[in-house]
Amino acid sequence: MEETTSSQRLHLVMGGRVKDPRGHEWQDPESLHVVGVFSSYETAVDAWRTQAQRTVDDAEMKYVVVHIHKLLTPDP
Repeated sequence: MEETTSSQRLHLVMGGRVKDPRGHEWQDPESLHVVGVFSSYETAVDAWRTQAQRTVDDAEMKYVVVHIHKLLTPDP
């Protein structure tokens, strides 16, 4: 099993329908599409781009990259 270090940076790509395309309030948080967790920002952006392009004509669909490592070790 690989040991986790404090320098590991994880990124979550997820998306779903938003109440307002300018915000991040989800219409139905329980139905969010979790694309996956990625160990590099570059691969997370590639996954985000793929999903965002698939739904480009639907203004209520939004995909985001969440920096999990910032949630696990927030700045003081």
